[in-house]
Amino acid sequence: MAQEDLSQLKIDKTAFAARPARRRTRLYWGGGLLLALAVAVLFFSGVLRPAMEVEVVTVQQTYPSQAFTLLNASGYVVAQRKAAVASKATGSLVWLGVEEGSRVRRGEVLARLEDADVLAQQSQAEANLRSSRATLEQARAELRDAGFSFDRNRTLLGEGIVSRADYDAADARYRKARAAVAGAEAGIRASEAALEGARVAVEFTRIRAPFDGVVLTKNADVGDIVTPLGAAANAKAAVVTMADLGSLQVEADVSESNLEQVRVGQPCEIQLDALPETRFLGEVHMVVPTADRSKATVLVKVRFLDRDSRILPEMSAKVAFLSRPVETGERAPVVTVSPAAVAERNGRRVVFLVEDDRVRETQVQPGARLGDLVRVTSGLKAGDKVVASPPDKLRDGARVKVKEK
Repeated sequence: MAQEDLSQLKIDKTAFAARPARRRTRLYWGGGLLLALAVAVLFFSGVLRPAMEVEVVTVQQTYPSQAFTLLNASGYVVAQRKAAVASKATGSLVWLGVEEGSRVRRGEVLARLEDADVLAQQSQAEANLRSSRATLEQARAELRDAGFSFDRNRTLLGEGIVSRADYDAADARYRKARAAVAGAEAGIRASEAALEGARVAVEFTRIRAPFDGVVLTKNADVGDIVTPLGAAANAKAAVVTMADLGSLQVEADVSESNLEQVRVGQPCEIQLDALPETRFLGEVHMVVPTADRSKATVLVKVRFLDRDSRILPEMSAKVAFLSRPVETGERAPVVTVSPAAVAERNGRRVVFLVEDDRVRETQVQPGARLGDLVRVTSGLKAGDKVVASPPDKLRDGARVKVKEK
């Protein structure tokens, strides 16, 4: 009986085989669902989504005056008062007291030539003048004595005490003394003129500034021969070149076809290539009354209303001719972007800022229009890249590819 009971004790192996199969099936389904969920998340987050091809525009820094600019022209800063300072004398340069950039006053001695010979001539002229003055004093003393003698002889001749011959001799002596005084006075004037000439010759060896200004170039050094004509070998005609920086103006070429938009006194804005972050106020000073037929242009001179020590002659410049003066609040640059780059999302004005290969939705505050651009008061800075005309399906964080132009 016991053996029969033991024979009935059997293990059903089919039940154990079915359990692992069901477990594996559930694992497969669970893994598949997790994989599908991960793919969906990655797709909707943009990781697996194909990059959208977009056009990109650059955020700019714009000056408000560009909205009322009629015409632009280029030119150079030119000193209207400029001089190559030289000497009327010929000689060796023995002293030079300035260099490039030196600021000088009118009449200030810039350089000096050798002057030993002209100083000697000046000393001789001074001695001759002293001699002429002594001669005049001697002639005047003789004139006084001759005058007394003439008066006595005239009185005595009336009384019959002296002869006519003695009177005539006294008269002749008196006349001769007067002539000697006149000659001595003329000699003094001649000596004074000779002394003035000697002083002028000495002054010619002193090279002075003709006006207040700045030394631009140094053309000669100590030891060089300076001559007015510069014809001798290795001789220098000018010692320095200087300019009055207060006379700086921009000389710009304006096309003949655009000349009707330019008038004297018209407000302008000047930008120098050397100072790109600064705009200078100006106005049209002169329209030169002749045209350059080789270029079909007319020269227009624009003077600076703003003075700045950084403005130097021969700087390259751009001139904007304006329809009206620049107001006080319009001098600072503003950030602008193309109006098409501004989109509306959920009631907000946004742009899509391109960062590497993705976009970041950035809220902005658009302002007034400036020509073809719109001012942006917050959210962007000059140089940023944003999507031009963003499509409706573009979202924050989406991958993008910039179109090749």
